[in-house]
Amino acid sequence: MKKIFKLILCFCLLMNSAGAQTDIDGIMMQNNYFCVGSTVGYSSWKNYWEGTNKRDNANLGTISAKTAMLMGNFGVTNRLNLLFGLPYIKTEASAGTLKGQKGFQDLSLFAKWVAIEKPIGKGSLKGILIGGYATPVSDYTADLLPLSIGMQSKTAMVRLMADYEVGNWFATASGTYNFRSNVTIDKNTYYTTEMHYTNEVKMPDAAYFNVRAGYRSSTWIIEAIADNWTTLGGFDITKNNMPFLSNKMNATKLGIHVKYDTDFISGLSFVADVNTTVSGRNVGQTTSYSGGVFYIMDFSKKQTKETK
Repeated sequence: MKKIFKLILCFCLLMNSAGAQTDIDGIMMQNNYFCVGSTVGYSSWKNYWEGTNKRDNANLGTISAKTAMLMGNFGVTNRLNLLFGLPYIKTEASAGTLKGQKGFQDLSLFAKWVAIEKPIGKGSLKGILIGGYATPVSDYTADLLPLSIGMQSKTAMVRLMADYEVGNWFATASGTYNFRSNVTIDKNTYYTTEMHYTNEVKMPDAAYFNVRAGYRSSTWIIEAIADNWTTLGGFDITKNNMPFLSNKMNATKLGIHVKYDTDFISGLSFVADVNTTVSGRNVGQTTSYSGGVFYIMDFSKKQTKETK
């Protein structure tokens, strides 16, 4: 019974992030500006969906993860940004004998490009193209879920985004396709819906959709967020059986994001996020909280001084 939760937490870790000119919002960093910062987060779940059947997690109690992430964004031009993110994760269960894991997970790299920007009606529309790649940076064990910190799958992604802004009000919608590499595990045979005589697991690709809307000014960003992750393949956890890395994992979440740019230190900002899973399939009913601090450095001033 304890092994029935092996896939659920990893999805929740991958989907938890805070934002400040990130790969999922419509905000761009200016030319030669560099934003760097860190977020800390806490997520937990006790109930989960076994297939579409919702049940509680009696043997392991509450599964939780504490995350610290380093993030950065450099404005190559006003229309092209390069971003990175690297999380450190620690997991634990409140009951049972399974020990938690800790370590660095996957390094994510992104390129974010404004392909189209034009006035429409009383507002402005931006069409943004984002490409990304994530790869594990430590030799963590993926087959120890829910207390593993990741899946060891290299992932390439392509995201299309539209951002429409009228005055201080905005709406952003995006769709993402995630190409996931196969994973090697410490087993020579395993069973999904059929027997496999290999240590290589074929990971299904996944789609991710995100919609956010709210208020955006030079001081505040306040937005409501809805997103959905859908695995394009895989299979359900069967009753009282252990799950697997290639299980189908679907989840819909609702959340709120707030960002405050301070007036007492130029370039300093604080962010806070909260979200909860409202429906799912083979995932935990997770609630997540995170907060962070970011600082923007202006390298254009330095270049101007050096030129003089």
